[in-house]
Amino acid sequence: MSLSAADIAFAKELFNDIPHLTTRRMFGGLGIYSGDTIFALMRSDGQILLKAQDGPFADQLAAQGSEKWTYTRKNGKGSSMPYWSLPDAALDDPDRAMALARDALRALD
Repeated sequence: MSLSAADIAFAKELFNDIPHLTTRRMFGGLGIYSGDTIFALMRSDGQILLKAQDGPFADQLAAQGSEKWTYTRKNGKGSSMPYWSLPDAALDDPDRAMALARDALRALD
């Protein structure tokens, strides 16, 4: 599945106050950047994920019901990426989504 123009427009609108916001298509999904820093992804299924290494911001996301992106490799072993689902409540609340995006960027500094 590939992202539609409407999906991309939604992501751009959701994070429209992030400085130097850009997006790049990748692997059927979308990288979401502030300048040269990728802080979020939109997967090909439309799910938005915020980048969070292990630590306080990842713990904050987990406490809000976010789930870490995990997958199974071809050899059957589980693996994970440093991306967490955007809490459902933030999808309908641009202010909350922006606050989480800013937290993600601060945690990446």
